[in-house]
Amino acid sequence: MYKKKLPPDIRCPLEYGLEIFGGKWKSRIICVLAAKKNLRYSQLRKEMANITDAVLATTLKELLQSGMIERKSYDEIPPRVEYSLSEKGKSVVPILQDICKWSGLFYKDTNDNTMTQCQKCDYRS
Repeated sequence: MYKKKLPPDIRCPLEYGLEIFGGKWKSRIICVLAAKKNLRYSQLRKEMANITDAVLATTLKELLQSGMIERKSYDEIPPRVEYSLSEKGKSVVPILQDICKWSGLFYKDTNDNTMTQCQKCDYRS
């Protein structure tokens, strides 16, 4: 797993929030899990479409470490693992929706590659 050369220098709560749920993939994973509730790794990868296995695995580990998602393992053969939002993860969904609404005022979607979760987002209304 990638290790940063310098420790994070977080000086305000906004920086903490952006470290936890910011970036391209973390917010997408949170939105997908908010819409779908529980997903296995393969289902999550399918929902994310163009993410690599390495990036998905790393991002899931980071979200687990920060307490945004939960991982449940089942003692079955073959092994089954499901991911879902924790209470902390669920609490950020309204914030992401507000950011989406704000962004919708200025962002004009000109392609057909919008995620299905984004198509249901109420910024489009």
